[in-house]
Amino acid sequence: MRTVVVMPVYEDVEASSILFRNLAASQGLDTYVVAVDDGSVRRPLDVSAIEAAGLEGVVVRLRRNVGHQRAIAIGLSYVAETFGEDVIVVAMDSDGEDTPESISQLVQGLASDDVDVVVATRRSRVESLKFKAFYIVYKWLFSLLSGRHISFGNFMAAKMPAVRRLASMQETWTHVAASVLSSKLRIQTCALDRGSRYAGRSKMNFVGLALHGFRALMVFAEDVLVRVGIACTLVAGLSVAGGVIAMLLKALGFATPGWFSLAFGILLLVFLQTAALTLIILLLSGMLRSGGVLGTGSYHEFVEEVRHARRR
Repeated sequence: MRTVVVMPVYEDVEASSILFRNLAASQGLDTYVVAVDDGSVRRPLDVSAIEAAGLEGVVVRLRRNVGHQRAIAIGLSYVAETFGEDVIVVAMDSDGEDTPESISQLVQGLASDDVDVVVATRRSRVESLKFKAFYIVYKWLFSLLSGRHISFGNFMAAKMPAVRRLASMQETWTHVAASVLSSKLRIQTCALDRGSRYAGRSKMNFVGLALHGFRALMVFAEDVLVRVGIACTLVAGLSVAGGVIAMLLKALGFATPGWFSLAFGILLLVFLQTAALTLIILLLSGMLRSGGVLGTGSYHEFVEEVRHARRR
């Protein structure tokens, strides 16, 4: 089956051009590239970079920068609309950290009829200590708030029915990996080493990384809101119990002067704050996630042009 590779590119022509050549060398000239240029201004990607590698493909140029996750979602939507069932779809970054040599290992996992998506987990990372520490905290918070474990990113291989399912989910536009978890698809993991960036520097800063983590939680907004709501209710209950105990101590004469007013005031304040937060959470739980289905071609409003690369 032919492999279609979807990747977002933003002001990263040099690294993506190296990736195209490495794709051709490791996966063969039959590989088809869907490169989504995420509104690059300084150095937009041209189809000549794909053609120079001897590959076929398209450059889907967007009207504006929509972000890494939405660019992948647009690429998946384009593939779901354009291709039939006889392709394997691979989503990966364009900077070289997702190595093209690893694609074969991902695709092998799709040979089973019981697997829809194969995702890459990392055996090793070429990252700073700060990033690794943040990633550990992020995974712990994600598990605590959503009740699920996430250990993979965008690097994955999927069968076309799975791609069509993801393309129809609104959650994919928020966070691709989290949408795979919520899709109920049959997932298999594949442990891979993370490569080094081919050229340039990453556009992702700490703020962007934190927002990326919060977007994963937004996919499971209902679960998160219920858990936070339960925690707020418990805190409110404890504050009421503390207030009752404080009044009993005051009535029995065990409280020192001024202690009762201070303790009761603090407990009342905690109760009011948690009660208000619980009410807000209950209201938001019905607003944040609609769970609707996107129609075919709904991504077109973001696309400025689609330029095709022909094999030389």
